[in-house]
Amino acid sequence: MWTVVYVAQSKAGANELKNMLNEQGVLIKVHQIGKSKNGDGLFEVLVPEAEVEDARGILEQLGRDF
Repeated sequence: MWTVVYVAQSKAGANELKNMLNEQGVLIKVHQIGKSKNGDGLFEVLVPEAEVEDARGILEQLGRDF
């Protein structure tokens, strides 16, 4: 089962986060959940349930918005 660990406010941010987590060996899915006025949108960043703790730890270390 896949779990949302972050909601990015742009496709570029979601892809940047995806690349960073992939480099750490975490499997990632990105799913668009809404569109914004500028045509971009909101994107869920999902990881397998077994990797949630690892992904959250990495996100805490990064400590920034995507």
